[in-house]
Amino acid sequence: MSGTSTSFLRFLPAVGRWLLGLPMVAFGSLGLFHPMSPPPELAPAARAFSEALTATGYMMPMIALVQISTGLLLISNRFVPLALLLLAPFFLNSLLYHAFLEPVGLPVTLVFVALELSLAWVHRSTFAHVLHAVNPPSNHS
Repeated sequence: MSGTSTSFLRFLPAVGRWLLGLPMVAFGSLGLFHPMSPPPELAPAARAFSEALTATGYMMPMIALVQISTGLLLISNRFVPLALLLLAPFFLNSLLYHAFLEPVGLPVTLVFVALELSLAWVHRSTFAHVLHAVNPPSNHS
């Protein structure tokens, strides 16, 4: 029994990568190739924030490109810690946006944040060096 559960658990990071990567590719592609205006029923502060990002002319395409590229990295199992690092600010902003400006999307955002955190936990050894308060200088020349 424990052998079966152990063999099943080894697939969870791959499942998590796909569950996070596919929506990133899909949402990024939609945002890049079919940009939409914010829905009219958004809370006023959420609408103002969304319109401000769109008005820059570069922010929404940049977010879409990051979503697509990181989603592809996750799906292909290449540079996964880098993909997670690039997605972290996006998910933090999304969490705060839904917590403070537009709570409707909060449950879905919490699922994505949980996937991000679980994959970061799987790759915690990679992030360990980044989380040291003081790092000795590298001896690489």
